[in-house]
Amino acid sequence: MNIHTNEALGLDLKNRPDISYIANLIKPGERVLDLGCGYGELMLILKNKGVRVQGIEKDDKCIIQCVKKSLYVHHGDIDDGLKHHLDHSFDFVILNQTIQQTLNPGDIIKECLRIGKQVIIVFPNFSHWQIRTSILLSGKTPVTDLMPFHWYDTPNLHYLSGKDFEDFCEFERIKILHRAFFNRTRQIKLFPNLYATLALFVIRA
Repeated sequence: MNIHTNEALGLDLKNRPDISYIANLIKPGERVLDLGCGYGELMLILKNKGVRVQGIEKDDKCIIQCVKKSLYVHHGDIDDGLKHHLDHSFDFVILNQTIQQTLNPGDIIKECLRIGKQVIIVFPNFSHWQIRTSILLSGKTPVTDLMPFHWYDTPNLHYLSGKDFEDFCEFERIKILHRAFFNRTRQIKLFPNLYATLALFVIRA
């Protein structure tokens, strides 16, 4: 989870519509792996719902906070691979604002599809109108509420939109089960590639 972006925006993850959407998708008793789980806000919501959830996180400060919440988290970098997990060992694998920060997102998504029956991916929608307008008017890499970093300090390595992800799934023959788009307060259904700040996809192999 891109916890640094969330901090910069002052977001309360428990009140975000995309978090509620994810929580409603997962049933009590199901097994979930949260990759890049940050401070464990989503994990705590799922745990309190009766979900068997664990996380992987590379930031030591985040891990300490997860442990304080009695959450089960492994220290690791998902860019190093997920080979130690068995096929279909989780009902859901979650990449919540994580995939755009990885070195090889395509390979990681394929590994997630191997170990998870379904994969939930959430990422910033970089085709949002504010980003388009910023580039058009300034001619520079945008710094907006959605992208509060400069080119030299951003954790994001890849920039994609909802349409980009749909093209990827079509090319790789990945099944899209659900798609939803959000801003800070609500789900966006009209022209989401233009007006949504976050894109959410549920996929399977």
